[in-house]
Amino acid sequence: MDDLPIEVIGNVLSHLGAARDVIIASATCRSWREAFRRHLHALSFNSDDWPVYRDLTPARLEILITQTLFQTIGLQGLSILMDDVDEFAGSTVIAWLMYTRESLRWLFYNVRTTPNINILELCGRQKLEMLVLAHNTIIGVEPHYQRFPCLTSLSLSYVSISAWDLNMLLSACPTIENLVLVNPEIAMSDTLVTVELYSPTLKSIYVESISLDKFILEADSLESLHLKFCALELFELLGKGALKYLKIDDVSVIHLYIGEAVDNLEIIDVSNFTITWSTFFQMISGSSKLRRLRLWDVVFDEEDDILDLETISDFFPNLKYLALNYELRDDLRDGVLHYDLQGSCPLDNVVTLELGWTVINNLFTYWVSALLKRCPNLRKLVIHGVISESKTQEECQMLANFTSCIVQLMRKYIHVDVQFEYE
Repeated sequence: MDDLPIEVIGNVLSHLGAARDVIIASATCRSWREAFRRHLHALSFNSDDWPVYRDLTPARLEILITQTLFQTIGLQGLSILMDDVDEFAGSTVIAWLMYTRESLRWLFYNVRTTPNINILELCGRQKLEMLVLAHNTIIGVEPHYQRFPCLTSLSLSYVSISAWDLNMLLSACPTIENLVLVNPEIAMSDTLVTVELYSPTLKSIYVESISLDKFILEADSLESLHLKFCALELFELLGKGALKYLKIDDVSVIHLYIGEAVDNLEIIDVSNFTITWSTFFQMISGSSKLRRLRLWDVVFDEEDDILDLETISDFFPNLKYLALNYELRDDLRDGVLHYDLQGSCPLDNVVTLELGWTVINNLFTYWVSALLKRCPNLRKLVIHGVISESKTQEECQMLANFTSCIVQLMRKYIHVDVQFEYE
């Protein structure tokens, strides 16, 4: 152990992360204690790592963290995540950040304090590259003073902030590339809740559990857009066509505009979403570079909406992965598929096909068979299904018939790897 270079020992301790593990390991010998003091790069205090954290009083926990932090020099990464822990004294937390801020490259911070402290003021104008905040309040952002010249990644979870301050915060990050917004509390300036964000450098944005009247995002360099569990009246993306990845998961939006940002789309993943097929197709029809298309539990809200596979074949010739779920029209007694299987244009480049059902019946087998014929170069087929715990005799028989039909069908496609995933 003593023969290892002290810098290497510092790297080993840094990979442990959790403060408790680092302290125990550093007690190995003198050189490890020295590495802890002079060459430790990352340290984490997380209430989930050690149950004892929750048993200590805030004052005792403050002393423990202070004693540990102040033994280190030049920390580059600091994580203080204290869920289910009472409020700390604001002055103590300020001391932690003042001591470490000049060398920090990333900060994970979820600490409740009395009074609330201004993280932006404390950590601005430094070398911070990643900032992850949770359960904090941000008020009065001054982009010229509270500036983050090196910040490339920003995450705000359960943070209270006004729409204006959120936009100003982006302006204070001239090199930002990744933005995460999870259930933010957006302060209202009037009856409408509107967020307008602008960033010329933003490449990826993930938005979860947000409810707004209007969300307008202007980002010329945006490559990845992921919306999840959102309720929006209007979402509009303004950009120059850099978008490559679009994912919409369980989102309610009345007006969705992506404009000219779809020219370079390679992946579209939409699930638990309601829209008219004509509107959605018009929005993505320019995505000639599309490689992966997933439409799962997508409800077409007009009676005559049919997903035309002939059109998909024509407009997306580079498609390699296709995922669709089978659904019947509830309002038609005989059942009419949402998918038009007419035509002869093949999906030549599709090598992976994922299919699922909401209701298993004989038509599903026909649907699978028809899609297999459209994919002459298919290599992998994944079938998803839902099986209720209290299956009726009719459902059991239907599943047995389906299994037999699939076995017979796959004898014609012995080169295809078939997998079943049931819930």
